[in-house]
Amino acid sequence: MSSPRKAFTLVELLVVIAIIGILVALLLPAVQAARESARRSSCTNNMKQIGLALHMHHDTYSHLPAGWEGFDASLRPWAMGPTGWAWAAKILPFLEQANVEKNLINYKLPVWDPANASARLHPIVTYRCPSDTGKALFYNEHHDADEQDGHDHDDVLEYATSNYVGVWGTTDTHECGELPAGAQCRGEGVFFHNSNLRFAEILDGLSQTFMVGERNSRLDYSTWVGTHTHIDCSPGRLVGSASYPPNSKHSDDHNFSSEHPAGTNFLLCDGSVRLISETIETAAYHALCTRANQDNVGNFLGGP
Repeated sequence: MSSPRKAFTLVELLVVIAIIGILVALLLPAVQAARESARRSSCTNNMKQIGLALHMHHDTYSHLPAGWEGFDASLRPWAMGPTGWAWAAKILPFLEQANVEKNLINYKLPVWDPANASARLHPIVTYRCPSDTGKALFYNEHHDADEQDGHDHDDVLEYATSNYVGVWGTTDTHECGELPAGAQCRGEGVFFHNSNLRFAEILDGLSQTFMVGERNSRLDYSTWVGTHTHIDCSPGRLVGSASYPPNSKHSDDHNFSSEHPAGTNFLLCDGSVRLISETIETAAYHALCTRANQDNVGNFLGGP
């Protein structure tokens, strides 16, 4: 007589499938968390490289780069004028991107000049957070008044995306578009119109002042390149305002934000990087985003 054939019953098979499903459900979040941890570490490393480049720029020129450059035809300060180049463009040689500056950028011409089209479209890996899923390029409207024919012209230009913006302060960057030529648009932070600050001018202390912060593409696109002319919100694509805590639901497009579940990365003036939660106290957050208010951050950054 042949022995009976051994096999799983239907109930046993369903139990095995259920167990496998539970294990997979437990494993996937752990894998995703591990991947996000790696992406956040890479983002932190990007910001440390940016911090090192900013320090090297300061060592070379005895000041930090301007948040963005803007002058009128008489070379008077004008926040919405040419050339528009941003702080992140000026540190490219210190990020091992000297070829980009040498071959693609003409600083004598405005950012929006056709001669700088290749630079506007050039992605810089160091300026992108791996956790951000936004596009590498985005469209930004350019509005220009032609003095020859007396008409306004609107152009839509593409810009390379960046997830790191300079710290402007706590006020609204839109105020820059309302200032006439001859007036410098100043923020309370480290980067603003024609800023060129020295570390000695950061009176609150290098370890107590934010220099650069994250912004994800879901909030708004930012760029490393520079500003458009005659667009009030253009400076907000280069610098960020701490009007609300990072990732706050009550936010504006020029705030700081990230795709990291635990918080938003910020680079301090001493070159260190900290992850800041959206639950940070407003007073401490504002103190960290201003350079010379002589306010006290206390022990908020005392931990590792």
